[in-house]
Amino acid sequence: MTEQHAGVHVHSPHEEMVEHGAHSDTLAQKVALTTAILATIGALFGYQSGQVESEAMLLKNDSIGKMTVATDQWAYYQAKSTREFIASSLSVLAADDKAREKFKADAERYAKEKDDIKKDADKLTSESQSLDGQSQAKVVPHERMALGVTLLQVAVALASITVLTRKMWLYAGALAFAAVGIGVAAWGFLAS
Repeated sequence: MTEQHAGVHVHSPHEEMVEHGAHSDTLAQKVALTTAILATIGALFGYQSGQVESEAMLLKNDSIGKMTVATDQWAYYQAKSTREFIASSLSVLAADDKAREKFKADAERYAKEKDDIKKDADKLTSESQSLDGQSQAKVVPHERMALGVTLLQVAVALASITVLTRKMWLYAGALAFAAVGIGVAAWGFLAS
């Protein structure tokens, strides 16, 4: 809505305000750009943190599954040990030679079976402990990335408040939170 007066170009008051506002509010533009960048970085680290957390939970689940099977094997080992003890005791108490030999053979069989079961149980226990260690190793990077994302969210909030209050120290604080948040999240990402 431009008016022409004797060859002079004159802007309406509304055009003047829009033009002046577009050029003078660089703080709002800086903050908008900063928050968009920080939100994007936060989203990427948030996704990666969730991925690492899922991997940790799956490894923990596998560890628990292996430990359950190992516990079953240890119970089976205990049952074979008990049978071996009973058969061995009965071989000593048996009145006739045929019964004594049968109980002695049963005790030897239980001892051999028990050794095989122990090997399986030890292997399963070792696998469970390995998976548990891998799961624990994933927890630390997840926690670092989650903390970094939280700090980035605080930075976005401070930057938003900066636009409302026009306090530059809040924007500086937002940038400081952002730098620490990105650093902590990157530290977690590199460790994952």
